[in-house]
Amino acid sequence: MRGDIEILNPIEYHGWDALLTSCEGYTFFHTTAWAKVLSETYNYRPAYFTLVGNGRLLALVPMMEVRSIFTGRRGVSLPFTDYCAPVIADGFHIRDMIDFIKEYGRKCRWESIESRGGHFPGIAVEASFYRHTLNLTSDVDQMFFGFKSNTRRNISKAIREGVEVKIDRSPEALNEYYRLHCTTRKRHGLPPQPRAFFNKIYEHIISKDLGRVLLASYRKRNIAGSVFFNFQDQSLYKFGASEYAYQHLRASDLAMWEGIKWHAQNGYRSLCLGRTALDNTGLRRFKARWSADEQIINYYKYDVRQDSFVTETSLVKDSYRRILSKMPIPLLKVLGSLLYQHVG
Repeated sequence: MRGDIEILNPIEYHGWDALLTSCEGYTFFHTTAWAKVLSETYNYRPAYFTLVGNGRLLALVPMMEVRSIFTGRRGVSLPFTDYCAPVIADGFHIRDMIDFIKEYGRKCRWESIESRGGHFPGIAVEASFYRHTLNLTSDVDQMFFGFKSNTRRNISKAIREGVEVKIDRSPEALNEYYRLHCTTRKRHGLPPQPRAFFNKIYEHIISKDLGRVLLASYRKRNIAGSVFFNFQDQSLYKFGASEYAYQHLRASDLAMWEGIKWHAQNGYRSLCLGRTALDNTGLRRFKARWSADEQIINYYKYDVRQDSFVTETSLVKDSYRRILSKMPIPLLKVLGSLLYQHVG
């Protein structure tokens, strides 16, 4: 069976997304659009380990090769991706695929191989996160009354205060979201992703009707925003940002609710709220208030040279975050443009 495994580039493979939907377990992050965003922004090389039988996808482990003078040459599945579990058809054992990827990594002189998702019993876990997913129905009133009472109050308060939400696909809307994104990343002590990253998101996702930008405004000023991606009947809350000074208006709650409603009314059946660090109790509480199902995402890292799976601590320590939070946004943008390619 190992001889049937192919290494494909979804950007060059005609009909990749159609092939993807022939097997359960796919997500937006497995699509051609996301591969184009990562490859064209950061010059990563796609290497999607794929097994196809009778025109049907049997197994898939998508990888991007990250080459960096700082972090080495690595295979990552996938960079800047909340989760990307292998896609596996019933009856297929992933062990052959894993062994194939290890051999390929050794030949390419990868220092490590990273998987963001999946379940591999007996293998050491590098890091874990929460993932929250909300089931969508056409009965939006039923969904609304399924939320926690404080979430319903926050939505009602935002409406009373005069907060308005606009759903948009224009480059101007994404530009405005990016402004909010930069201020929020500064508050969290992190550089924003490069502007080129969001340009590619617009080019390959938003402009192709695979995503939406939601902006919440108060007295004609945008004070909160969200970016959603979608594929087939799945939707994904990928980014959220807000101005802290207007937090009391609960604009983020209203923007989320409008996003939930729009996706439910347009035929989407699930909304993933993305990953949350285990120690981020505030964000976990925010997502749980929408009555979303909670799961654990495990990340794995294989050290090719030591032939073993390893664990690591977070690369961004609290002391670094405090320093970064005091830097001006223009400088943080420069840092993001310089560093993110190496982080992967």
